[in-house]
Amino acid sequence: MAQGALDGLRLIEMGQLIAGPFCGQLMADHGCEVIKIEAPARPGDSTVGDPMRAWGQGQPLWFPVVGRNKKTITLNLRDPRGAELLKKLVKKSDFLLENFRPGTMEKWGLGYELLSADNPGLIMIRVSGYGQTGPYAPRAGYGSIGEAMGGIRNLAGDPSTPPSRVGLSIGDSLAATYACLGAMMALQHRNRTGEGQVVDSAIYEAVLAMMESTVPEYSVGGITRERTGSILPGVAPSNVYPCSDGDILIGANQNSVFARLAEAMGRPELAADVRYATHGARGTHQQELDDLIGDWTRTQTSEKVLATMEAHGVPAGKIYKAPDMLADPHFQAREALVHVPHPDFDNLVMQNVAPKLSATPGKVNWPGKPMGAFNHAIYHDLLGLSDDDIAGLKSEGVI
Repeated sequence: MAQGALDGLRLIEMGQLIAGPFCGQLMADHGCEVIKIEAPARPGDSTVGDPMRAWGQGQPLWFPVVGRNKKTITLNLRDPRGAELLKKLVKKSDFLLENFRPGTMEKWGLGYELLSADNPGLIMIRVSGYGQTGPYAPRAGYGSIGEAMGGIRNLAGDPSTPPSRVGLSIGDSLAATYACLGAMMALQHRNRTGEGQVVDSAIYEAVLAMMESTVPEYSVGGITRERTGSILPGVAPSNVYPCSDGDILIGANQNSVFARLAEAMGRPELAADVRYATHGARGTHQQELDDLIGDWTRTQTSEKVLATMEAHGVPAGKIYKAPDMLADPHFQAREALVHVPHPDFDNLVMQNVAPKLSATPGKVNWPGKPMGAFNHAIYHDLLGLSDDDIAGLKSEGVI
């Protein structure tokens, strides 16, 4: 396993779905040893392990990504013997990550006060819908609800349609990203003081943190942002424009960039036109300016428009789908996508590690593994259980 920036650190991942496991993925990508716990299969139970194992459009291909670089083990935390094994793992670890409903860990006798008594440096990362405190804390919380409450759902989509999903589980992923950020901050604090702490990442707050100036716009000026589709009101030109073979996005909302766009269009006089010469004027005449640009782009292919934009230093790009990403030479040069060997899939390609670090780059070492693939390595090699002990725990449904 390549040594990343977090090499030498160990995280116990108890979460499932996205909000917790994506945080674990980010840390595993950069060298942290992530031990992912899943409940062992029980007779008559049709659900097996993390539900992400069954998710994905077409074939279930989500877990190979979100489970990558993790050491998968099985453990029944509802059994007191399972809880004791978890405590032993926590004693040997730096982080514990969970995204259960607040109170669940305490109900199992695995709250932070108890666990940190044996490991004062423990950093417990807790991801939930509404956070660990407050009147909504006990509520069940999914990413979609956090997106709605945090404000992004109201702004996503076209004003002629109901609020839209952005196409990804962005609320879960944001909460996981902030959880990872909080864990790194807590790690720095521990490096100074030796003290661990709890990282409390709420989905709705993670979304809220991305909401720019929407709240002060209302509290100061009484303005409530609403859905605007593909534009940002008052910022022009910056939109999706039709070409003869598809759409492209052009962003030229600064004076100097707009002047270059006007020249590229063969209309340099537009940069001096009082309707378009300043940021404010372009915002006021946004629709007519978009119509003017669209009339020009639709007479040409997207490749020709993109080449013209590049030659004149105007930001522009296609709206990519997976096939475009796979074919793009910049993606290839940056190794933004990586082929990952998998026993069941011949051409498993996924996004590579981000961000790129010059001295300690992360790496995708393996895709998500089957349930319990590392049981022997963790229970025998790390915790020192005998083969007979492991066999007995397995037969009794503890692992």
